[in-house]
Amino acid sequence: MSPARPLSLDTPLISRTMPRLAGMATELLDAGLAQIPGTEQLPPGHFAEDVAPSIVAMVAAVLRAIDEQRDLGSDEIAALVVPVIERQAEERIPLRMAFKALFGGVHRLWQEIAEQAEPEDMADLISLTGLLLGLLEQLNIIMAETHADVVQSIFGTEREARRELSSALLHGGAAEELAIRADITLADEYDLLAVQVPAGHRRVPLADNAIARRRVRLATEMLDDMSGLSPLHTFDGTTGYVLLPPPADGTDAVRHGRLAEEMTRQLDTQVVVIEFHTVARSRLPEAVKQITELSELAVSIGKPAGTYTLDDLMLEYQLTRPGPARDRLATRITPLLEHPHLFEALQAHIRFGWDRKRAAAAVHLHPNSFSYRLRRVADLTGFDPSDPYDSRMLAAALTVYELFPPDKVPDTE
Repeated sequence: MSPARPLSLDTPLISRTMPRLAGMATELLDAGLAQIPGTEQLPPGHFAEDVAPSIVAMVAAVLRAIDEQRDLGSDEIAALVVPVIERQAEERIPLRMAFKALFGGVHRLWQEIAEQAEPEDMADLISLTGLLLGLLEQLNIIMAETHADVVQSIFGTEREARRELSSALLHGGAAEELAIRADITLADEYDLLAVQVPAGHRRVPLADNAIARRRVRLATEMLDDMSGLSPLHTFDGTTGYVLLPPPADGTDAVRHGRLAEEMTRQLDTQVVVIEFHTVARSRLPEAVKQITELSELAVSIGKPAGTYTLDDLMLEYQLTRPGPARDRLATRITPLLEHPHLFEALQAHIRFGWDRKRAAAAVHLHPNSFSYRLRRVADLTGFDPSDPYDSRMLAAALTVYELFPPDKVPDTE
């Protein structure tokens, strides 16, 4: 971008600023790093060796272009910034962190220039601001393209190796060589998570594939941010598993509730997560079978978005175990199928936990009419909804019915 007013090294604003610029590299670097939480924990001078010389060279290149009355070429900028971004990408420094640091440094530079400005320098300050914005635009483009190229060339293979490693761990395959390829140190135990997005309306395949790819990318970014590492996962945009090292505190409470919340918010769809705590590596294949059943169960009974453990689904899970008692229990609901109004009344009774007024209002009945329907339920099923024990049996029978409709339940009589 050409400045609105020609500038030269003799421009008063530039000549007053130049003595400060020579020693500002470290100050600009510190201003950039100050925008990124956590960098204060790094060893002193961690970025100085690579970044500070690049800042000095960039300032010199800008001044040289001003002196020669020309725009700074993109090739000149790339020669200075590409090596730095390549190293940062190789060190897994996120691009957004590099952007924040860049903007922090440029903002500090602009402040220094503005502090040197006198009222009569306003036109020159505007020209310098335009020059900095043009430089910032080119830097952003070059940084983004370079970072993407490095990630694609170096980490594409590594990401695929992590997926293969995840699959091997989950199914009991050989993992040691894959761990080396994926640059992952195997843990003895993992927290195992099953992630499931309930099926919605099918779109055309192109749209479904694009949505799935976007979900995988967002999920990977969230897992990176939340765990501080590159987690092992097989999430394909609809279902999958995540392996995370257990937290040091070993708590039995829900550990990864924020994952379901964040995925639901960012993916704009309901996400159900089931978590198992501290699973030994050798037991992962066995745990996968059980967590898959729980995940499918949670979705089939309409659990809202969230993270659940076995404790949250114990009753429903046990009710789904095959056996004559389960099948017999489901058939107790069958007589109500010819009377939808009675079936609806039972559902409301169970949902509102014996609150007859709320349940009656939900099905638009007077409480007395609602009570009459519950008596009819008792006559047809043999279980009285007003009796605590029978009510629990009806709730269990209703759960089994919803999971295994009568046409799937063999007649045991």
